[in-house]
Amino acid sequence: MMKEDAIQEIGIDDEERLYVKPLSSKFPMMYREAIEVHWDKENNCLYGAKPRKWLYLDWFKQIISGAEIQGTKLNINNDTQWVNIPNELQQQINESQNVGT
Repeated sequence: MMKEDAIQEIGIDDEERLYVKPLSSKFPMMYREAIEVHWDKENNCLYGAKPRKWLYLDWFKQIISGAEIQGTKLNINNDTQWVNIPNELQQQINESQNVGT
């Protein structure tokens, strides 16, 4: 059965990588999925590589699918914080999760 968790924060870090911080879930074994999504145990967040071919929206979808592979559906809610995310990207991410803007 798929567990659900809220997304506490979505942002772009100093190294230009998109990250997703779940409210309570942890993914220390994410590297095993071999999908270029990693777990930062110090900051409790999943992150992708700096975009080369992929756009930030693609990385968001990859991170969300990685969490689902590991049994957790991560959801945006009204408390989700957005850090260094341009408005257009925030709208695209919300649309990808069918969240009204």
